[in-house]
Amino acid sequence: MPARMKARTVDEYIKGFPPGVQDALQDLRKTIRTAAPDAEEKIGYGMPGYRQSGWLVFFGGFKDHCSFFPASKAVVQGHKKELKGFETKAGTIHFTPEHRLPAALVKRIVKERMRENELVAERRRKKRH
Repeated sequence: MPARMKARTVDEYIKGFPPGVQDALQDLRKTIRTAAPDAEEKIGYGMPGYRQSGWLVFFGGFKDHCSFFPASKAVVQGHKKELKGFETKAGTIHFTPEHRLPAALVKRIVKERMRENELVAERRRKKRH
């Protein structure tokens, strides 16, 4: 997506990329929505993101790769073996349209993030009472 253009919707964001990247991002989007059907989809930090008891995950397209952001270093570290062959950094996983993340792995990661967010929300509720 050109730097001068800011997407207001996820569809608009995805349409800003070449067809192969669009396909990869749409597939990732569909997988996330399947794993977290009640999550709110919105643009956050300039990228598509999903909220359910806080931010769950984000994804983005870039010049030479796509990224999946589980927003949790622990979750990425917990899947190191399954992520062999993908570049990872703290809370980020890079992939390409030709070498996509397995849908089953994305679903597990999204569900783990949902559990993490629920634990944090529960702790906050207990602190208030």
